[in-house]
Amino acid sequence: MTIINRSEDSVKDASGLALNALAWVLSDTVRAERFLSVTGLDADGLRASVGEPATHRAVLDFLCAHEPDLIAAAESLGIEPGELAAARDRIGA
Repeated sequence: MTIINRSEDSVKDASGLALNALAWVLSDTVRAERFLSVTGLDADGLRASVGEPATHRAVLDFLCAHEPDLIAAAESLGIEPGELAAARDRIGA
């Protein structure tokens, strides 16, 4: 019998969503530069930390802080904006 840790699965799903959102953020040069500026990351730092929960949270924080981006990202990903905010809450800081 396999025991499923729903909390762990929830964080993995949230991290996967954050990575998809990151791809969306990086698809636009101006938005990508704003993300790097706001987070204090550079391209090398982002590459080094892309698998870290703090980076996933930073992506979702970035989107949640700017409603037009939040709505556009959600639309592009085929989800509701609230799902991105909920994912942010499931990822530890």
